[in-house]
Amino acid sequence: MWHILLLGCLFFPGLFILARRFLQANFPTLSEADIVTISVRFVSCVQALMAVFAGYTITSSCKHVMKDRHWISTDYVLFAAPYMAYDIYAMYLSHWYKQKTKWRTGRNGADVNIVTDFLKKNFLIVLHHFVLLLVCFPIVVYYRKGLGDFFLGCLFLAELSTPFVSLAKILSRFRKQNTLLYKINGAFVLLTFFFCRILVFPFMYWAYGRQYGIPAHQVPFRIPFHCTLSNALLMAPQVYWLTLIARKAGRSIKME
Repeated sequence: MWHILLLGCLFFPGLFILARRFLQANFPTLSEADIVTISVRFVSCVQALMAVFAGYTITSSCKHVMKDRHWISTDYVLFAAPYMAYDIYAMYLSHWYKQKTKWRTGRNGADVNIVTDFLKKNFLIVLHHFVLLLVCFPIVVYYRKGLGDFFLGCLFLAELSTPFVSLAKILSRFRKQNTLLYKINGAFVLLTFFFCRILVFPFMYWAYGRQYGIPAHQVPFRIPFHCTLSNALLMAPQVYWLTLIARKAGRSIKME
């Protein structure tokens, strides 16, 4: 168990360092802020692809949505848990490089301002990471008693939208916002986010209902209340982020 956790602690920061050094060596015209942002997004993309692979493996292997198990379920949670802590720091580092010119460097007051500004702008995603790390992690590893690997796999599949979100940020750092690739990628961001982060929740209710012969609309009332509450809390920020993505897409269309 602990060796998998340690591997994750080494893998994600190590991948970030390698990506950063590669960009510094091969793209000297990029600013340090751009290099850090691209490196952060590259690591996010890799983590997301790994999660999707794990999710597909789990969901395609579990015939019973509650009782069937797959070894990769808990192992990947252990491996990816350090990513949540790493990503908070990586996002702050990216924010610091973007904002450092707005404050005088070398003073504690400036550091506090940057931290406060970072938390204000990224409060929801930071809270999301902390909940996954401090609440969801112990539940998945210690308290679920081996039940529900299928649903865990479905939640891993929600990461399918992340590579497209990351690619949009990377293209913007390379000043490619007006390219056809950027526009096509934007459409994939919207579609994958809607299908994989919103519709995944009713799909899980439908899958549970099919397994036990319960109409999908009755499932929320036939399962423990804390399960429905947890799903609602996980889904709420996804709906908010989808509205932001849709608004951004709408503004882009109006500008053309």
